[in-house]
Amino acid sequence: MSTAAPAKLPNRSDVPAADCWDLSSLFASNEAWEADFKLLETKIPTFETYRGRLGESAQTLASALNFDNEFDLIAERLGTYAFLKTTEDQGDSLYQGMKSRFQNLAVRAGQAASFMRPELLGIDEAAMAKLIEDPAVAPFKLQLERLVRFRPHTLTDNEERLLAMQGEMASAAGNAFRQLNDADLRFGEVEDHKGRTVELSHATFGQLLISPERKVRRNAFHQYYKQFAEHENTFSATLCGSVQRDVYYAKARNYDSSLQSALFPDNVPVDVYDNLITAVRDSLPSVHHYLDVRRRKMELKDIHHYDTYVPILSNIEKHHTWDEAVEVVLKSLAPLGTEYTDTLAKGLRGRWSDRYPNRGKQSGAFSCGSFAGDPYILMNFKPEVLNDVFTLTHEAGHSMHSWYSSRNQPFQYYNYTIFVAEVASTFNEQLLTDYLIKNATDDNERAYLINNELDSIRATVVRQTMFAEFEKKTHEMAEAGEPLTVASFRAAYRELLEAYFGPNFVIDKELELECFRIPHFYRAFYVYKYATGLSAAVALSRRVLEGGEAELKDYLSFLKGGCSKDPLDLLKDAGVDMTSPEPVAKTLEHFRNLTEELDRLL
Repeated sequence: MSTAAPAKLPNRSDVPAADCWDLSSLFASNEAWEADFKLLETKIPTFETYRGRLGESAQTLASALNFDNEFDLIAERLGTYAFLKTTEDQGDSLYQGMKSRFQNLAVRAGQAASFMRPELLGIDEAAMAKLIEDPAVAPFKLQLERLVRFRPHTLTDNEERLLAMQGEMASAAGNAFRQLNDADLRFGEVEDHKGRTVELSHATFGQLLISPERKVRRNAFHQYYKQFAEHENTFSATLCGSVQRDVYYAKARNYDSSLQSALFPDNVPVDVYDNLITAVRDSLPSVHHYLDVRRRKMELKDIHHYDTYVPILSNIEKHHTWDEAVEVVLKSLAPLGTEYTDTLAKGLRGRWSDRYPNRGKQSGAFSCGSFAGDPYILMNFKPEVLNDVFTLTHEAGHSMHSWYSSRNQPFQYYNYTIFVAEVASTFNEQLLTDYLIKNATDDNERAYLINNELDSIRATVVRQTMFAEFEKKTHEMAEAGEPLTVASFRAAYRELLEAYFGPNFVIDKELELECFRIPHFYRAFYVYKYATGLSAAVALSRRVLEGGEAELKDYLSFLKGGCSKDPLDLLKDAGVDMTSPEPVAKTLEHFRNLTEELDRLL
């Protein structure tokens, strides 16, 4: 029996134009990009003409801010175009060169404009208050008010200079982690459920954990973590260095804690972080119940971490062509109205998206919106993978957020923060899940979709909150002068594992080492935004699905808001108060109800 040769990825030049994005909304050609690049280079010296003059008058300040705004607008177009071209084929040296040249220009411009922030913060408080109220600077009033908030945490010129000089040293721990984790670890080979020898890596580890054969999952788990056990002292040292860096900068800048320091830019109170942890902790019995349902339905005597990723029903097959996926996404988003769906249909059926894999193309998926261009989507769409339909609606959520914001806000206020970014994308996933479950052809398909939703909530709300609690605990240990060692890291993580997975879950000792492999821990107090984002999305999606014109208008106003208000205020106006634990609690109540339905269906 002959075996067909595996299909080869096409070269970029062989991909039909209809399957590629059209970047002409940014630049019609490389030559047009070059022209604006040279124009922007000539503008860099203009920054110097404003040095020492920002407090001179409201007119001078407005002129400087307008110039900075116009410079950034051109720079965004240049940078976005160069970045997107590099993702088409990462081996294309022309576009790698364009991206590198832009980055160099951006560094030079940043250095030229670096005086503006400290000079503005150096203006006398009374004088600044008067400038802010002047009609000449009205378009930048919120921007200046946000800047002034940082005054208590801004040091003298010499102190700021010393902190800035520490930048490369401050990144040493993270760099060491990435080199060890991404380049130096070798995991060997394992056998998959089809008897094929597979190289074990970070990427294949995730694939092996969804194997229908438990032996494959178990072998991959133990072999993978063996490398972390052999390097646990080094990983402990790098993670300790990262935590100590956060603590040092928080103290240097007069924050009460490293947590407060991280939340301050978004104007998020520490209570929001603590409420998240409390709400999830209160709902952990529902999580433990789901894990027991999973164990029973998988007919396992006991359940381990490596049993939590494989779908309970693994024999469901769904196939969507690109056009079919777009149609399903659009039908699911019908509650958002015709402006939303017509705009998205034109983009997805047109050339917003780069659809399929090709040789050298960046892996994964992303949305890349800009003020002047279309909100582009990179996909590596595979018709046989249902998750790619969810990925498409997720990225479409980001893109429509960008589309609405750029059309309803000036440049300086259109770019929404990460805190709210995940709301628009996971909101779309909620609507897709609701649509697919309602239109499921049988109980098995319905159970499969419910299982998918349960695992999404558990991974995004519960797991990320556990990570967030670990970050809080380890930073508090450092702030209290407690040692951060292999033993103390493992003990802290073990305590969380036992609480979050429950008394009837087998926690392998190797799982304590998971805390050493999470890249987000080197950007502390970030992961909680995933949990709050999905919780807000669940609340808002229920509100729109069960509401009327007023609720839809509130949500669309949120999409139009950009960063014209603080994140919590934007969400509150949309109908969800994230200063309260209620949205998280209701998301986990939804989780509990779905678990009971899954138990009935299987």
